Amino acid sequence: MVRPGWTLVWNDEFDGPAGEQLDTSKWKYDVGPNNANKELEYYSDRPENSGKDGQGHFIMTARHEDFMNHQYTSAKFTSSGTFEPQFGRLEARVKLPKGKGLWPAFWALGTNIGSVGWPACGEIDIMETVGDQLTSNHGSLHGPGYSGNADLTAVYNLPTGTSFGDDFHVFAAEWEQDVVRFYVDDHLYETRVPSQAPGNWVFNQKFFLIMNIAVGGTWPGTPDDSIFPSSMSVDYVRVYSR
Repeated sequence: MVRPGWTLVWNDEFDGPAGEQLDTSKWKYDVGPNNANKELEYYSDRPENSGKDGQGHFIMTARHEDFMNHQYTSAKFTSSGTFEPQFGRLEARVKLPKGKGLWPAFWALGTNIGSVGWPACGEIDIMETVGDQLTSNHGSLHGPGYSGNADLTAVYNLPTGTSFGDDFHVFAAEWEQDVVRFYVDDHLYETRVPSQAPGNWVFNQKFFLIMNIAVGGTWPGTPDDSIFPSSMSVDYVRVYSR
């Protein structure tokens, strides 16, 4: 769609034949386990965990299986090294996976993470929830002095009777100099500025995008093995600039 005041500068519509993998000019897979947050999955680049459906969607699937000394597999991809914006409207249209123990997210990390570490690099969580709480989305900023359970965060709640797992919804952050605004379906529900951060504001630099489904961990807890396989459908990812 045309957004007044914004120009589309980068996007992936995930068009292509069923089974086609990521466009490696835009993304790369992050393969292996994640040792943070006590997560249980092994991220793979196999077609069993991700691929296009032939109808303009990219499907990411978490599975309960023995693989690489892990009991769960999933998918994670990033734009690190291919697209690293400084400011913009970061937007994705997604239908989320259902089930206890799943932790889907669309987020961004500062490109200097390799030199300064986390949370000094900064983290922007645009879409983050867990699979048995799909009426709520968390928009958050993590930085030095305000990370983990002490992050800057707010929650958007869907109207009663609806779920992020039943249909597609648009998750976005308008990220500009000294401000980040969070939206679900164009409803503004959170605005953050430097005066609210108890530590340094670290969001006026380049970031890269990430999409993943974690399994288990400190937030969703022990998975319900009866829900696997469970998939997330990504319709598009778009980035706009002023």
